[in-house]
Formats: sequence, C-alpha cells, structure tokens
Amino acid sequence: MEKYLWLALLVTITTIRAQPTADILRYFQDPEPNITLRPKITTADRIASHGYPAETHKVVTEDGYIVTLFRIPYSHKLQNQNAYRPIVLIQHGLFSCSDAWMGVGPNDGIGFNLADAGYDVWFGNARGTTYGRNHTSRSTNHPYFWRFSWHEIGHYDIAAMIDYALATNGQGQKAIHYVGHSQGTTVFFALMSSRPEYNEKIKTAHMLAPVAFMSNMSDKLVRTLAPYLGHHNTYSAFFDCQEFIPHNDLFSKLLYNACAPHSKLNSLCSSIAYMVEGPESNVNMTALPIMVESHPAGASTNQICHYMQEQQSGRFCLYDHGPKRNMEMYGQITPPDYPLELISSQVHLWYSDNDDMAAVVDVERLAEKLPNRVMHHMEDPTWAHGDFAMHIEVKKFVSDPIVEIMNNYEKEMQL
Repeated sequence: MEKYLWLALLVTITTIRAQPTADILRYFQDPEPNITLRPKITTADRIASHGYPAETHKVVTEDGYIVTLFRIPYSHKLQNQNAYRPIVLIQHGLFSCSDAWMGVGPNDGIGFNLADAGYDVWFGNARGTTYGRNHTSRSTNHPYFWRFSWHEIGHYDIAAMIDYALATNGQGQKAIHYVGHSQGTTVFFALMSSRPEYNEKIKTAHMLAPVAFMSNMSDKLVRTLAPYLGHHNTYSAFFDCQEFIPHNDLFSKLLYNACAPHSKLNSLCSSIAYMVEGPESNVNMTALPIMVESHPAGASTNQICHYMQEQQSGRFCLYDHGPKRNMEMYGQITPPDYPLELISSQVHLWYSDNDDMAAVVDVERLAEKLPNRVMHHMEDPTWAHGDFAMHIEVKKFVSDPIVEIMNNYEKEMQL
C-alpha cells in the first residue's frame, strides 16, 4: 500500500493547483468555517449504495480502543434475513481499512459475493485507522494512543471483533470464517498463537498474501529502511509510538472530492493511478480512485517497526522493546517467537510468485509450522501482493474458490 501514499499526495497537489490561489489560501487561514467540500462517505454508505443492508458497530477492546465494524447482515437479493447465515470476518492490510474491499464493486467484491452466498459478512478495522481513532480514555494526540503494533491488533482487536460478531449474530454460532489480506493475515497468526483458545472459534481461515516470515521479501522500501528501523536503536526510538502520516481533515476531504465518482477530476485520479500501477498491472482500474480517496487509512509507526524487525531477524516474533524492557515483558532479553504450532484451525494460504511482500519461500516456511494448512498457489506468474483484493478477475480466482470452500465446510457440518 505504500505506493498509494505518494499517489494520494500527488492527487491532492493536483487538486490544489486546480483551484484559484485565493480560495486555497482561505482554507489554510481559517479552514473550519470555509470548507464547503462534501463530507467523506463511510464503508456503510458504500455498501448501501449498492442496495445491500448496511450496519455500523462500535466495538470496545479489552485495552480500551474503540474500533468500527461494518456489516452486511444478509443479501437483499436473497432476502435471507430469517435464515441461518454463517459469519465471516474480513480484515484489511497495513495502511488500509474496510473501504478497500469496496473498490471492485458488488459483482466482484468478496464481501458482496459472500453476502449473496448467504453469509453474515463483517468488515473489520484495526485501531489507528480511519475507523479506529477512539479510545475510552486516550486522545489520538497522546503518544500512548499509538503505542501498539500489529500484535495488539491481533491480540485485542481481532479477538474483540470475533466475540462481538458471534454475540450479535443471535443464531447461537460458536465459530466464524475469516478472510485476511497481508497484515490481516499477520494479526490472525498473532492472535491464534498467543491465544490458542480462539482457534475453536474459527471454521476456515483464508490468508491472502500471508505475511509472517519476511527474510526473502523483495520490497525495496522495506529492505532499504529495515537495517535502520528493524533494530532497537536511536533510529527506531525516534520513530516509534507515533501516528504514521497524521490524519488531516482537509487533506482527506480534498482526496475524497477529487476522486469521488462524479468529480471532474475523477479521470485524472484514474490516469495518475494508471501511471503508478503501470500497463502490466492486473488491478481493476475502476477500484483505484476509491483507494486514492480513502488511503492511507492510518497506522502506528510501531506496526512498521515490527515488520522491519521481522525482516531483519528472520523470525516471526513479538515486538523487540530492547533488552531491559524485553526482560520486564517477556522474561528474556530477546522477544519470543510466536508458537505457530498452536494454530490448530484450518488455514488456507493463498500466495503467488510475484508478491514483493510475501515471498514463496517465506510462505512455505510458514506452512511447515502450521499443523492444519492448505496451500493455494496462484498460477498466474504476474499475480502481485495487492491483486488478492483488487485483481481484475479477483472473483474468479479468489472470491469464488473461497466461497466454495466455506460452502463445503458448512455442508459437512450439517451432515
């Protein structure tokens, strides 16, 4: 998702240049009274715009963070609100949020496909994102709000989402299906290995571009920064416990208005996105303006540092706070490895050759440690990291197979 950071900035600059100088100056001099831009819409608005019922739920985690879940409780096409509807939780990647699953639309989006297959669909949002900027006692202006990595997202946020969805569904279900992309897979591994009792609450888990071991990943930005930020040193100490790219209402509104479907600049957003992705891309280009208008969605710098530590150490382990604090927290100088062998739930690993974040050899190393895994190697040699969410044929190669696996599981449970 890091390329969308630069893409979003470029679109914003272009939008500003398209406005008279006097108009732009008045925004910065006195922004609140003068902003006339249309407010951003939420994931629930995007769901409802396609005719599906949409719900918004606020969930409080054990450590006080308030995260937002969006729900498609049933399909308006099936009118199955009174039928048994198995629960599915779908979790986004780093710098992303639930809006990412809306990009390819109702025909190809996995959430819509699952709803039309009879499932109760929930879209998760991690703390620190657009939909996770609240806490029972902390302000986002306080550094302690941002003192978390993806470990806490898994250990607390995903656990709270699972429990909330099970309780709210009202059909006495004891377990859910799970779909995660990129960081959405990392947090699953963190939760299921650190709190193995949650494996009993998982029917099938689908890891799209699974990220755990990172020694062989080829992403240039990570490999450049990891030697500096992947160790407990002055660089990482200066970088940690902060919001990565602080949220700015004006910036967000400019992006949304520039790339909204009816905007005069929408075609420009698509053109810039095309230049960033390149002509060889598999991405559904109609999805890119939604990505630009809603991303980056927010994160803690500790999430980035944690990934950098994984890349440098070659391990899948808890956050390295330095020898002194590690002793206090873990009882040892170095952070312990996640006990992946404790993940007993059925885990499907979806991976590809052209993924710069999840190298095949790293995924295979991960698979060796999972006792109940199923491998799904993408045959297309050009299939990239983001394609699992935004490929032009994502329904054919990802959504439909996942729906079939879930359906088969449900049928077997009924026998």
